[in-house]
Amino acid sequence: MAQVHLIEGPVGAGKSTYARGLELQGQGVHIALDAWFAALFSPDRPAEHWLPWYLERKDRLLRLIWAHAEHLLDSGHDVILELGLIQRAARLPFCRQVIAAGHPLCIHVLDAPTELRRERVQRRNAEQGPTFSMVVPDAIFDMASQLWEPPEAQECEDFRVEWVKPGAQAL
Repeated sequence: MAQVHLIEGPVGAGKSTYARGLELQGQGVHIALDAWFAALFSPDRPAEHWLPWYLERKDRLLRLIWAHAEHLLDSGHDVILELGLIQRAARLPFCRQVIAAGHPLCIHVLDAPTELRRERVQRRNAEQGPTFSMVVPDAIFDMASQLWEPPEAQECEDFRVEWVKPGAQAL
């Protein structure tokens, strides 16, 4: 049965690089929310009061990505989802939805020290290489870093959670 690989961690932890590595190893089709979001919505982003605007579009995009992922899963393809579900309140219902749909789930959790993550994000902003979707300013980095909630014991009991060792992000 086709499986869902959910890649989670704070901004700059190496999720995109890790997910691309899984895809290159034939572990599934990588779908990154940030790439879809940037292509569909970034040109329309308001200069002010953007957080409610962002959250509404993220919710819609999550539903669209899940519908697409289900088609892939139903056709026998594993999916590698990088969705930015950094808080338990969003991650748990999504994980329950995957299980309720009858698909095996593995949550891959990545992390790194804050300053290393900040350096990675600043480098990605400047280089705009293969894992770049949008510029992440320092204020957004700080806010997203503070919002990150790693899986707790109950989440690890309820779902298969794999903690990715820091060196494993590299291709």
